[in-house]
Amino acid sequence: MIEHRLSIRQVEEAHAVISPAFIHTPQYICEPLSGFFDCELMIKVETINPIRSFKGRGADYLVSKSTESELICASAGNFGQAMAYACRKAKKKLIVYASVNANPLKIDRMRWLGADVILFGEDFDAAKEEARKISTQRGIRFIEDGVEIETLAGAGTIALELKKAFSSIDILLVALGNGALINGVARIMKEKSPFTKIIAVQAKGAPAMVDSWRAGKLISYEHIDTIADGIGVRLPVEQALQDMKGLVDGARLVEEKSILQAMKLLHEHTGLIVEPSGAVGIAALLENKSDFRSQQVATILC
Repeated sequence: MIEHRLSIRQVEEAHAVISPAFIHTPQYICEPLSGFFDCELMIKVETINPIRSFKGRGADYLVSKSTESELICASAGNFGQAMAYACRKAKKKLIVYASVNANPLKIDRMRWLGADVILFGEDFDAAKEEARKISTQRGIRFIEDGVEIETLAGAGTIALELKKAFSSIDILLVALGNGALINGVARIMKEKSPFTKIIAVQAKGAPAMVDSWRAGKLISYEHIDTIADGIGVRLPVEQALQDMKGLVDGARLVEEKSILQAMKLLHEHTGLIVEPSGAVGIAALLENKSDFRSQQVATILC
């Protein structure tokens, strides 16, 4: 039996603390897509909140527990927005490092929320390395998504809500980036629904985490190429890979065309506009329909 650093109590505590703006999100069986995929498809919608991402859960919990007056992090966009939102509420200063190629709309939103945003490097991982260096030089606490236990606990609250709504889930498809989402969600599901298979989904153009998990060693890449920038990891997160042991049952890498088709399907059948990273679970269904036929499948639109 593998012991996990995230406790069930931490997740339950997080759920009691996180702002109501981020919890109790819509979750339902999507009948049109269930018919399309010939399975019972449950969707959990994490995009209808002030930052349009699940990351508000972990950030809100983390900042509520922090004692520092100033924090620093790196972000492709969503985590930075979540941290900025939480720090503004808590009256804390926040520095966010982001790539020069980051989504300009998300950069503007982080600044509007009060963060000091510094653009550095060609991608997220370059920005993260610089943020880590500056945090050491200036003595400011560096917050790393997927490593800080509160980011996992926040994500784990999604699974608490899923399990309360659906008594039986055969397969749960979860986007894999820095690992906070899958490790938080999987920790709860394996405790409360051990038969549920947890499948990590990543873009084929940015496979570092899946490749590292499969190989049992760190595999990095010089470049990534995917529209799913929110899960575009070039350098794997070692702690997150350790956390995945005993929790994740399988992984899928999906093509760009499948991600785009998944976004279109979601808009057509749910009326939701979901960014590429949040649609990879549907993309995995598109590429592997026969594997999921007649199953009870859930995915998180994150």
